This record gives sequence, structure tokens and C-alpha cells, in this order.
Amino acid sequence: MSNASRGWGPAPASTAAVQSVDRAITVLEILARRGEAGVTDIAAELGVHKSTAFRLVSVLDSRGLVEQHSERGKYRLGLGLVRLAGATTARLDLIQQGRPVCEALAASTGETINIAILSGHDALYLDQVAGTSVLQLHNWVGQRIPLHCTSNGKALIAFLPERRQRELLVEPLARFTAKTIVDVDVLLAELAEVRENGYATAFEELEEGLIAVSSPILDMNGNVVASLSASGPVFRLPNARAHELGLTVRDSAAAISHRLGSAPR
Repeated sequence: MSNASRGWGPAPASTAAVQSVDRAITVLEILARRGEAGVTDIAAELGVHKSTAFRLVSVLDSRGLVEQHSERGKYRLGLGLVRLAGATTARLDLIQQGRPVCEALAASTGETINIAILSGHDALYLDQVAGTSVLQLHNWVGQRIPLHCTSNGKALIAFLPERRQRELLVEPLARFTAKTIVDVDVLLAELAEVRENGYATAFEELEEGLIAVSSPILDMNGNVVASLSASGPVFRLPNARAHELGLTVRDSAAAISHRLGSAPR
């Protein structure tokens, strides 16, 4: 019996896959250093056969990460990397521009402030600032939370076409508490209210005792690129204060949008 079959190590196919990924990244590093290189040069640096190097650059070429110079037949980095780098830069810019507003909002409200983006069928939390009233902080950064049970999720999808909303809200929706909305049509009706009010709410829909309000953040083209939320315990955020906080969060989200180049609504 092999070590892989005993569960002591990765299967050969898994090892080969990791090796291929490592080699593909090395190809990108070679092209970044040299500017351009042919298959023979790439194979020599990798220490592999030309056919292996050709398969690697062919896959990278098909994804736009490298491109071949038609005259010399050599490869160079492709525009696909610009797209990937642009996405990372946009996130960093969002955090950089949003942080001062988040800190001011946390100081004025005493509640936990988060920025999230749409990632697949989830809200991905990018940044967090703790408020002065926080007793025990839960770190949401890096976590993916379903869209239907959070104020951030609702704010992120409220302004999308209904067809797209239904695509993202795949039934059956998971129930986390007795107050989680699991009926898509009921949720769509609430999203209409979000569009009207400019902010979303979640009353103990993800965790019992947790209240949150959120508002969309817009880019320079007026598209929703993120959401800003404030959350706290139900004893500090009864319905009346939660809706008042929603207006404050809406103003702060608009301030971040303005910093990102969005025109005032």
C-alpha cells in the first residue's frame, strides 16, 4: 500500500498539479525579469523539456496572462495580468479611501464598522474598525457571509437587476436564526425598500442579538462596488436607533463614494 493510499501524503496527481502551478508562476517571474523570452529560454531556466515549457505558456496564453510576439515568436506578460492587478488595486484603494470615514463613523457611533464586497454568492469582508462600545470584538475581515442574512449582502445586491438577484439568491436559503429571511420573494420586496431608503438592515438574521445596518458604496461610474455597515448588540440598537443609524451609515457610505470619484446623488 502506498503512502498516498494510507493518507500520509498527497497523491501523485496532486503533487504534479502543485508543481505545474509553481512552474507557471515561475514562467511569469521569468518574463517579468527578462521582458520577453522564447520557449527554449524558458525551458532552460525551468530545467524542463521544451514541450513542458510550451504547454505551460500555452495555458497562460489562453488565459491572457502571457502573449506571443507575432514577429519574434517570443512571449511576454499579457494584459490579463493588468486586469488582475487592477482588481487588487481597486480593493486597496477602497480600503485606503474608506478607512478615515470608517474610523470617524466608529468613533461617533461606538459600533463596529465593516466594508464588504460582493464575491460570488457571498459578502466578503475587507476591512473593520472597532467602535468604542465594543466589549468583545468579532473579526469579520476575510470572512465570507451569505448575502441574504446580512445588511451588507442586501446593500450589495439591492441595486442589481431582479434576474441577477435571483441568480445570487439560490434556494433553499440557509436559516441561521428564527428571523432569517429564507423566502426569495420576501427578500426581493425588502430589497426594494433598500433602494428607496438607501440603506439595508438585518435584525438578528445572522446571529441572535446582532443588529446591523448597511449602505452601498459607489464608484466613479455610479456602480455599487462595496457596502459599509455598522453593527452592534440588540440592547444598544433597538429598531428606532437602528433606522437612525442607517441614515448615518448612508451618509458615510456617500462620503466614501465621493472619495472614490462618485458624483453626489
